[in-house]
Amino acid sequence: MTTHGTRRWGWGGGGRDESARAEAQAAKDAAATAFYELDTAQRDLRISIETISAVDDAPPARKAVADYGDFGRRIDEVSSEYIAVVDSYDLDRDDLAPGDASRARQELQRVTNSMERVRSDLNHFAHGLGSLLEKAETQLARLAPSVERARQALLGASNALDAVRGEGFKADELAARLARLGPELTKLNQGAGVHGVQGTIHRAVEMQRAAEALRAEAEQLPRRAGEIDKRLGSLRTRAQALATRAERVPPVLSELRRRFAMACWQDLQPVPEQARRAVEEAEGKIRDASRARAEQRWADATALLGTARALLDNTDEAVSAAQDRLRRLNEVQADHQKDVDKARFAIRDAQRLAMSGRVNPDPRHARPLDDAVLRLNRAVEGLTGRHPDYWHFLMELEAVRETAARVVQDIRDERSGVGGASGASGAGGSPRRR
Repeated sequence: MTTHGTRRWGWGGGGRDESARAEAQAAKDAAATAFYELDTAQRDLRISIETISAVDDAPPARKAVADYGDFGRRIDEVSSEYIAVVDSYDLDRDDLAPGDASRARQELQRVTNSMERVRSDLNHFAHGLGSLLEKAETQLARLAPSVERARQALLGASNALDAVRGEGFKADELAARLARLGPELTKLNQGAGVHGVQGTIHRAVEMQRAAEALRAEAEQLPRRAGEIDKRLGSLRTRAQALATRAERVPPVLSELRRRFAMACWQDLQPVPEQARRAVEEAEGKIRDASRARAEQRWADATALLGTARALLDNTDEAVSAAQDRLRRLNEVQADHQKDVDKARFAIRDAQRLAMSGRVNPDPRHARPLDDAVLRLNRAVEGLTGRHPDYWHFLMELEAVRETAARVVQDIRDERSGVGGASGASGAGGSPRRR
C-alpha cells in the first residue's frame, strides 16, 4: 500500500508539482519584467521632472513635481509588495508544495498587475508633461549659448577698453563699470546648479547687454572726444561773432527810439546788457568745458557745452529781434496796406469756407471771424498821430490771421469727420460737403 502510494505520488503528483512550479516561475519572470519596466519608466520620468523643476517654478511645474512625488510613493509601495512576494517564496526549493507554488503565482500575478497599472498611469502622466518639458528643454538649450555670449561680450569690452587706453584715454568710468561686472562673472561661472537655469540665463543676458554697451562706449570714445573738440571750436567762434553782433544793437535801438513810439521798442531796451552778460557766461562755460575735456570728464564737458549753446541761442534770438523789429517797422511805416490786405484775405478765405455748403454760417465759426474783422478795423484806425504804434498794429494783424487760421482748421476737422461718417453710410453724401 505504501509502495502503491509512493508510486502514485511519484508519477501523477510529480507532474502537477512541476506544472505549478513552472507557472509560478513564469509569473515571477513576468513580475520581474514589470518591475524592471516600472523602474525604467520612473528613472526616465525623473530626468524630465528634474529638467522641468530646474527651469520652471510656475504653478503648473510645481504641481507636476508634486504629482511625481505621489507617483514615487505609489511605486515604492508596489515595489515593496513585489519584493515581499518574491522573498516569501523560494520557487527553486525541492520540497515546494503545489499549494505554495499556486499561491506564489497568484500573488505574483496580482503584484504584476499593480505594477503595470502604476506604469500605465506613469506613462499617461509623462505624456501630459509634453509642453512643460518642451519649454524646459528650450530654456536649457539657451543656457550654454547665453553664457558663452556673455563671456565673449565681456572679453570684447575688456579688449576695447585696453585699446582706447593704449590711445591715451583714461576711461576711468568705463573701467569702474567693467570691474563691477567681475562678481557677476563669478556667479555666472558658478552655473545653473547654484543659481538656477532661469537666473543664470537672466544674468547672462544682462551681463551681455552691459558689456556690449560698455564696449560700444569705449569704441566711440575717440569719436566722442573729436566731436567735443569740434563743438568747442565752433562755440568759441560763435560766441565771438555774437559779441560783435551785440555791439550793433545800441545803434538799432537809437534809431527805433528816434523814429517810433516807445511801445515799439521799450521791450528791447535790456537786450544789449543781457547779450553782453550772456556771451560772457557762455564763454565761461566754454572754458570750463575745455578743462573738463582736458581732464577727460566727457559727461561734464558735454553738459557744459549744452549750457553754452543754450545761452548763445537765446542771445542770438534777442539780438536778431532788435534788427528784425527795425526792419518790420520800416516796412509797415512805408506801406501798411500790404499787411492789411493779407489779414483781410485770410478772413475772407475763412468766411468762404464757413459758407461752403451752407445757407447760414455756423455761429461757432461766424462769431470769431466777425470779431476778427472788428479787430482789424480798430487796428487800422489806430494808426494815427505823429508816431503811430506800428508794433501794436502788427501784433493785432498777426492775431487776426491766427484767428482765421484756427477757424479754417476747425472747419476742416469737423468736415473730415462728417466725410468719414457719410463714407461709412454710403455714397449719398454731397460733394460740396466733402
